[in-house]
Amino acid sequence: MEQAELTRIREQFDQKVHERFPGAPIERVEVLQYGDEPQIEPGQLLARVIIETPDDEPERRQAFDAFHDEHRDALHELRSELDRLPTRVTLQFTTDMPPGEGKPRPVIQLGQGPAGPGGGGPGLTPVMARLGPEDLDTLDMLITVGIASSRADAVRWALARIRERPAFEQLRAHTREIEALKSQF
Repeated sequence: MEQAELTRIREQFDQKVHERFPGAPIERVEVLQYGDEPQIEPGQLLARVIIETPDDEPERRQAFDAFHDEHRDALHELRSELDRLPTRVTLQFTTDMPPGEGKPRPVIQLGQGPAGPGGGGPGLTPVMARLGPEDLDTLDMLITVGIASSRADAVRWALARIRERPAFEQLRAHTREIEALKSQF
């Protein structure tokens, strides 16, 4: 994404957040793109709102939950507005953590709308996998060249290619034979 376009989106997002959450304890607003953090896919943006909370972990969690409860409708309205952008945007609300604190910070994450990755459909099961840099580069390359629109699509594409190989059908037949033998015991 060109810098001018990203700057415009950042400014609009900041404005929308402050309109939707007047007086809320918003510390800062960020719009990140591919390359800023590993979970951001090519062609995707992460719109993050950092909420001011106390440093004490139980108080932080309580303040975060209170923010969520108080602003539930505004969260979903902002998500709907982001769905109108020409690029996929994940919306995330979280807190800043004091340095050195190893606990995960609370997160409210609202993924892309119906056109976004993982929007899926009937019969699709979400699966989480931890991938190394080389595997992520491979999936991202499939997105960049247009073979897939998301990492989830790239994984589905790769699995479909495996199923097309004759050796896969042989493996499937052997698996059925093993299952039949097991049932005889």
